[in-house]
Amino acid sequence: MSSIVPAGDPTIVVRDATPADLPAMAAVYDDQVRTSLATFDTEPRGAAYLGEKLVAADEGNVVLVACTAQDELLGYAFSGPFRPRPAYAGTKEVSVYLAETARGRGLGRTLYAALLARLDAAPGVHTQVAVVALPNDASVALHLAAGFERVGVLREVGHKFGRYVDTAWYQRMSPTD
Repeated sequence: MSSIVPAGDPTIVVRDATPADLPAMAAVYDDQVRTSLATFDTEPRGAAYLGEKLVAADEGNVVLVACTAQDELLGYAFSGPFRPRPAYAGTKEVSVYLAETARGRGLGRTLYAALLARLDAAPGVHTQVAVVALPNDASVALHLAAGFERVGVLREVGHKFGRYVDTAWYQRMSPTD
């Protein structure tokens, strides 16, 4: 994928993630593990975890894009298999993670636009799903703006920070399939 420069800020670039991005990506993810419900991981995973996703991207099983400004990683988005069974092959689960300093600037939308464009162009990708821990107004707004619709809520399926957490499921159909 060639680099995408969002309109309005020529210093921001969205491009394929590289091995050099892994430490910064891990820092963003691990911060979310420690401080938020954006992931239900409860222990930091480090760069090796994201390195597995990068290898899967090289094999064509995952799409992994990074957003940078002046060589600083601001966030990343990825898609991966929804479930391991063959009948789910056309469904991808998507996520986006932003550094704390990058939130509230529209970069989640920028990352999702790049990720979803790649998925829309991929043969056989029919639908994307996303899971949002509740409450999270910013993530809900992001998914709705990216063309997802809310399709359900699972009550108290996660337990983090001493409380049970609901998750909302969002789905987007590929327009070109």
